[in-house]
Amino acid sequence: MNTRDISAFIAVVETGSIVQAAATMHLTQPAVTRRMQSLEMLLGVELLDRQSKPLRPTAAGREVYEKGRQLLQAEADLMALVREDVEPSGELRLGMPPYLADMTLATPVDCLRKCFPRLTLRIQTSWSQSLVEHIEQGMLDAVVVGFAENTAPPAGMTAHAFSRQPIKVVASPALNLRTRVSLKDLSAFPWVLSQNGCGMRSALRRSMEAQGLPFDVAVEAIGADLQLSLVSRGAGVGMITADLLATSAYREKLKVLSVSDFKSNIVAWLIHRPLPPRLKAPVALLLQELEKLARTQPGASRVKKQA
Repeated sequence: MNTRDISAFIAVVETGSIVQAAATMHLTQPAVTRRMQSLEMLLGVELLDRQSKPLRPTAAGREVYEKGRQLLQAEADLMALVREDVEPSGELRLGMPPYLADMTLATPVDCLRKCFPRLTLRIQTSWSQSLVEHIEQGMLDAVVVGFAENTAPPAGMTAHAFSRQPIKVVASPALNLRTRVSLKDLSAFPWVLSQNGCGMRSALRRSMEAQGLPFDVAVEAIGADLQLSLVSRGAGVGMITADLLATSAYREKLKVLSVSDFKSNIVAWLIHRPLPPRLKAPVALLLQELEKLARTQPGASRVKKQA
């Protein structure tokens, strides 16, 4: 079936005239007539009541008209999937860990929605390792993740490091810890941390296990404010990135500790597989907005080396 024949039929129905349809399509009248005849021959039915003025579709023609419009729209949508010069549509499946979602779901996502109104955003929140597995399996288009510094992004992906945040270790003043401590000092206290899969927790665990120190997690909690609330009330020692600490309502109730044998940063990455043309501009805009936002975050520094 030739979609040009369908286009000609739809134009005739909508203008009520072969003359007007020809003008609309920038074709000659005989060319439109031939396309009409070709479609009718293929389908084996008359599509126009040629006795009416203006021309009207027959009963079969009305059904072919509705289905034909759907077919042409489907064709346009299909072409949009593989062309960069059309407005992006369809879905963009994003993933990000909870502590980055607080930052990312603000200005960058608002900008995406404004610039690409036909694009539907599907956002999944999980820990970085789980998100990497999902993008490797093709379940997500792009992920914003945080890795401990010197941790390489997964091979075979396009990865852009856009921010580095120092990890801050905090405790309630009621615990009477000195400002400068070691991991051995901290091993006497329980921790209030995110669940397994969190990059900060993994970095801390590796450092403590390397020294043969106990690693006691008293409370697992999702959400920076919930964790810092518990830490401020003496439930245990906590970790947080500098930007989230600076904006937390609990920052004045916490003591920031300098840990002599644990210095680590979290590097934020935007990672994606090879993208279809329709998603290249949206993902490029997302990276641009993430970089712009990172420059305004307290404690953040730029990452020069990118993979």
